[in-house]
Amino acid sequence: MLHPDAMFHRRGPTFFELAHQCLSSVEHGYDLLAPKFDHTPFRTPEVVLQKTLEQVGPPGSIDRALDVGCGTGSAMRHLRPLCRQEVVGVDLSRGMLEEARRRQADAPGEASLTFVQGNALEMTYEAEFDAVTSFGAFGHFLEEDQPRLVRCIARALRPGGRFVFVTAKPPPVLSASYWIGRGFNAAMHVRNALRKPPFIMYYLMFLVPRARELLEAHGFEVEVREGLLPRPFFGYCIVVATKR
Repeated sequence: MLHPDAMFHRRGPTFFELAHQCLSSVEHGYDLLAPKFDHTPFRTPEVVLQKTLEQVGPPGSIDRALDVGCGTGSAMRHLRPLCRQEVVGVDLSRGMLEEARRRQADAPGEASLTFVQGNALEMTYEAEFDAVTSFGAFGHFLEEDQPRLVRCIARALRPGGRFVFVTAKPPPVLSASYWIGRGFNAAMHVRNALRKPPFIMYYLMFLVPRARELLEAHGFEVEVREGLLPRPFFGYCIVVATKR
């Protein structure tokens, strides 16, 4: 989800810094970007975090939450007041986790904050969380890895726990957003064919039909909530998937 007003913020990375990131591995690229990440268009806007996490519940309503691909911890800041015990953030990049630890030290709430460096596809949590969230991370998982990601999230949740995230419906084939996304993805496929290690970042990933299919196959009841986000994000959907 790109914030329309954030491209090349004066405190953000330059075009050449973004290009350097793209030519690195995912882990090293985000280590490089971490100090300036919150001033890029890739950081989920506060209003989207706020409106989405309102769907989790009121303050103090759950024990533990997990944020997958936590980045600099912006969602963890909103999750902490909701939790009585702990908020865990998992991210591949050590640099992003260091920023999260620094930026969220004063986050409101009493729950402990735990930062874990690791691959979300290798998480081994077993029925430990009441809520799992993820923002802006789905493009870092290849389509063939999405079932594995959903299995890890389903395993991490307690029965009745919820996986809450933002996605969209597929854009019309004749729309600009469709062709921009497809063009970017084609360029990334070429980049990854020519240069190693790959940098996995694709658009139009884990959209509503695919997300619903995978979640229902892994034992979730899926509710797609539309019209809750303000402009210019009105077209995005909040998905609340409850583990049976």
